[in-house]
Amino acid sequence: MSEKIRNKKVSESLTETTKLLQYKEINGQNRLFGGRLMEWIDEVAALTAMRHCGGLVTTCAVDNLRFKYGAYINEVIVLIGKITYVGNTSMEVRVDTYVENIDTGIRRAINHAYLICVHVDENGKPLPVKYGLEIETISEKAEWEGAVKRSKARKQRFNDGY
Repeated sequence: MSEKIRNKKVSESLTETTKLLQYKEINGQNRLFGGRLMEWIDEVAALTAMRHCGGLVTTCAVDNLRFKYGAYINEVIVLIGKITYVGNTSMEVRVDTYVENIDTGIRRAINHAYLICVHVDENGKPLPVKYGLEIETISEKAEWEGAVKRSKARKQRFNDGY
């Protein structure tokens, strides 16, 4: 691993965005089209990773994209991205997606995903991530440990030809 300039806190790159679910995002079942949600998740992950590394990124893997519930027209969708792990050139980003009740503010989880983003130069060549990750909470430590396990599993799948 390259030498890091300093560690950034998870909160320094936390990214939250909201969307109002409109007809153009609805599928034939009158629910949010999964492909549109995947686009939004990828965008939030990239923004989160860019904020952490201070540069350009590309998504190299989507790991554990899990649809739990549907979302419907005029619902408020909230996506929250946070860094869970930093390697040499890559970062793992967790993106949680919720439907928010506009009246109460209560959020119901509808999707969880982990994405791997690589810090790259303008030609797409991987660059070292100059900032490490400062782990402050038990939850952040658990995410880091889970990311290490997911990384090993991804490497094994790659070696097995998957």
